[in-house]
Amino acid sequence: MIVGYQNNVLGYRAGLLQNRSVIKAGRYAVLEPDGLVRNVIPGFENCDITILGSPKLGASFVDYLLTIYPEGGNLQGFGAPGEETLIYVIEGALSVGTGEQVHDLARGGFAYCPPGVKLFLHNRSGVPARAFLYKRRYVPLEGTTPYIVVGDTEAMPWTEYEGMKDVLVKDFLPKDMAFDCNFHILCFKPGASHGYVETHVQEHGAYCLSGQGMYNLDNQWFPVQKGDYIFMGAYCPQACYAVGRDEDFAYVYSKDCNRDVALSDPSC
Repeated sequence: MIVGYQNNVLGYRAGLLQNRSVIKAGRYAVLEPDGLVRNVIPGFENCDITILGSPKLGASFVDYLLTIYPEGGNLQGFGAPGEETLIYVIEGALSVGTGEQVHDLARGGFAYCPPGVKLFLHNRSGVPARAFLYKRRYVPLEGTTPYIVVGDTEAMPWTEYEGMKDVLVKDFLPKDMAFDCNFHILCFKPGASHGYVETHVQEHGAYCLSGQGMYNLDNQWFPVQKGDYIFMGAYCPQACYAVGRDEDFAYVYSKDCNRDVALSDPSC
């Protein structure tokens, strides 16, 4: 059960104060819902918003968990110059503006905005909506230009992940070098796992959508479940097993891609 501000369970607890969250800044983190706090961010009205992954944790991006109440949202526009943004609807429905276009997104819907295009949010549905929000400074590549992408993951087919029939994936963005990141939903049937412990330069921010799992982070195992957030830093060994009985373990996550590693100027 999610407790804390997200379902108004406040004040003293019946038992000891305890929490499953684990923070190893720069390497990995597991944030459970209990203990998350509201953040006040200019432009967001009639919303509960929590900053999850951020540079203070060691990430090159910022992830947010957002609850948008009726008539709430961000009508000023989200995304500073040079930043790319994405919103993924977890529950409910939102009207999402990408520049001059407006899209009605339901559960599973998403919108990606490249630098120079602000993301506008408005909940006209009459009931609260929940969403996963992302921003990152875009890394340009000469001869390419990223563009707006709007889609519905509920309508997308699943693809086998590395040939495994019980591990499935959906990709949000096209395979195009113009994009320096991508977003995926990875789904493990009960008992399924990664084929190996991955170690790579990419970093991830992942929000658990369903089920339960055991996640290997830096060769330590942590229980995770629906509602948890996981940050995986560069070169952090990582893998998971899906546990539980009847529900798939699935999460939405970001990945940096399609770019070489930049070297600092030795003269600086």
